[in-house]
Amino acid sequence: MSSVEAKGMTIRSTIPARLDRLSWSPFHTRMVAGLGAAWILDGLQITIASSVTGVLVQPDTLDMTSSQVGMIASIYLVGQVVGALYFGRKSDQLGRKRLLIITLLLYLFGTGLAAFTINDGGWVWLAWFYGTRFIAGMGIGGQYAAINSAIDEMMPSKYRGRVDIWINGSYWAGAILGSFASLIFLNAFAPNVGWRLAFLMGPVLAIVVIIVARTLPESPRWLMTHGRMEEAERNIASIEEAVRKSGQEIEPVDDSQALELTPEKRYGYVMFLGLVFRTYPRRAVLGATLMITQSFLYNAIYFTYGLVLVKFYGVAADKVPLYGLAFAVGNLCGPLILAPLFDSVGRKPMISGTYIISGLLLAISGWMFNDGHLDATTQTFCWIVIFFFASAGASAAYLTVSETWPIEIRAEAIAVFFAIAQVFGAFGPVFYGWLIGDGSDTTGLFIGYVIGGAIMVLGGIVELAIGIKAEGKSLEEITKPITATDQPAAAAVT
Repeated sequence: MSSVEAKGMTIRSTIPARLDRLSWSPFHTRMVAGLGAAWILDGLQITIASSVTGVLVQPDTLDMTSSQVGMIASIYLVGQVVGALYFGRKSDQLGRKRLLIITLLLYLFGTGLAAFTINDGGWVWLAWFYGTRFIAGMGIGGQYAAINSAIDEMMPSKYRGRVDIWINGSYWAGAILGSFASLIFLNAFAPNVGWRLAFLMGPVLAIVVIIVARTLPESPRWLMTHGRMEEAERNIASIEEAVRKSGQEIEPVDDSQALELTPEKRYGYVMFLGLVFRTYPRRAVLGATLMITQSFLYNAIYFTYGLVLVKFYGVAADKVPLYGLAFAVGNLCGPLILAPLFDSVGRKPMISGTYIISGLLLAISGWMFNDGHLDATTQTFCWIVIFFFASAGASAAYLTVSETWPIEIRAEAIAVFFAIAQVFGAFGPVFYGWLIGDGSDTTGLFIGYVIGGAIMVLGGIVELAIGIKAEGKSLEEITKPITATDQPAAAAVT
């Protein structure tokens, strides 16, 4: 039966069960490497863009004003939100692989063209630079939905939690890479050359990721729900063959594990809103809470830690990136080390635990800061420990949204909750910047740390109350596809 003939008919498929019963193989390693490298781009992009802002105000570079520099991050953030919402829906319509490559290309061109900005004294150059930052933001924002959907739909259920958290946590590998790249390019080259080379590093890595991504198959689950059964069968067969070539035997899947569905309808944000308010309101509260709380904390601390080091501890501005490296290492180690526990110990205890522990530690560090018990080194160590836990929890927030919404609107759900989180997260740096003030009084920031800690604890409590035990379960067991049917199948397609 062709892909076209399968549309509009009830079909029966064992594809989800066939994917979930696989053991780890070189294919899964290649998928993690490809999708993880794409996530690294986000950390690389933000770190480089933040690191070169001090150079862009110099007369021999772009001679930007402080307010113009301040707009760079805001425009990039708006681009991320727009990109997530637009490409999230397109990912559900056109496929995970196609949208991953499209958004990578968008990021490549946006960041690459920014490096060729020249201040000619008019206004066109500034519009050009802001436009390229918006485009790059759209590309990165679109990747959030496509990557998380692809991970969860193709990774066997017993590995899904750890792999999703590993890949989301790889953002911080990009931050580390971006810090080193910025230090090298800004110190080894003239300022007007160094910042451009730093920006061009992103597109070079993007080309490599595109090459790897092209070798990955489209999600068989996504193909199945769109009636493209011949392609779905070819892709699942190629994955199984890759596993066999690694020397493993694959157990057959009983027909009782087959899923019946009728691929036909198109779904969008209107359908998503209906599910939010009628079918899955608790899941909406859970996803929004986890995403908003981690976004507020991260933006508040990450975008103001340099001010804290400079204003309260007297750290020289050119030394701040070194502390940032230590900060990034802690954020990377948390997901790498803790991720397997989200599959073995379970989602609810690990997500709630990482949120509550990081929140309490932040409040305690605030008390130590206010009482003068910390210096720049011990303050940074506190951040490392706090975000060792918070980083794993934040990565699990994306995992929670991805695996608790139907496959037909999975990318859209990720996009919506990401956008909401970014909007709320944008208040964090403004609020903490106001509390820091001129650095003459520690009381304000102490209060900010207590508030930030309480917000994270709230996220952990919500997870304890209404979190979903998804470890080891098929995606279809956690959330039934919208197109699933309980009626007898009209044809056995796979």
